Amino acid sequence: MMLPASQRKNVVYKNGHRRRLPDVPGLDYERPWWDQGAIVAGIDEVGRGAWAGPVTYAAVVLPSDRRMYKLRDSKVLDPPRRTELAARIRGFALAVSVGQASNDEIDALGMTQAIRLAAGRAVDGLVLRPDVCLLDGHWDFLSGYGTTNERIVGGDARSASVAAASIVAKVHRDALMTGHCSDYPSYRFSSNKGYPSPEHRATLRDRGPCRLHRHTWAPIRALAQQQLRL
Repeated sequence: MMLPASQRKNVVYKNGHRRRLPDVPGLDYERPWWDQGAIVAGIDEVGRGAWAGPVTYAAVVLPSDRRMYKLRDSKVLDPPRRTELAARIRGFALAVSVGQASNDEIDALGMTQAIRLAAGRAVDGLVLRPDVCLLDGHWDFLSGYGTTNERIVGGDARSASVAAASIVAKVHRDALMTGHCSDYPSYRFSSNKGYPSPEHRATLRDRGPCRLHRHTWAPIRALAQQQLRL
């Protein structure tokens, strides 16, 4: 069966087999709001499932009169491409901001409130106050914030604004965790970014948690009897 022309460009052939590439995030969610004169920000996060480090949100306001090509969900990009695109986004977008909640704040507040805090910080850091926020996922984590919030499941693969936010958040947090690697070399944060890789788990079993870990989380709490590494 012949695919529509709009989809054929996302099909490649490898070893004689047809494989569909990820869709290119478009502007279908942004345009209706732009047509009403609204300022639209895409919001996305990284670090929610990590065992160490912050949860990080980015907010990006794209211009309505220009298009930035080659945006993708950050998860389908390799690190050099993500880094290149993050720099381009910062030069292209009308506004870019990153907000975080630290591991200490996650421990003190719980993840739900930490997410609200980090996302709010990202929006507050924008030089333009958005009227509309496009949120990745099912949950309106900016409810009551004073913006109109549209939830988009799989938003980083469907909305250019959310995809741009996913790239900025990922590059920012990865750089932060890599920078911590020299302070805590045993945990190899430069490679695992605080996520529970097999090597990270093994180091936690051997050495216990460090100051960057989320000490209220069950796997880390189980190691709380061990010495805290400075």
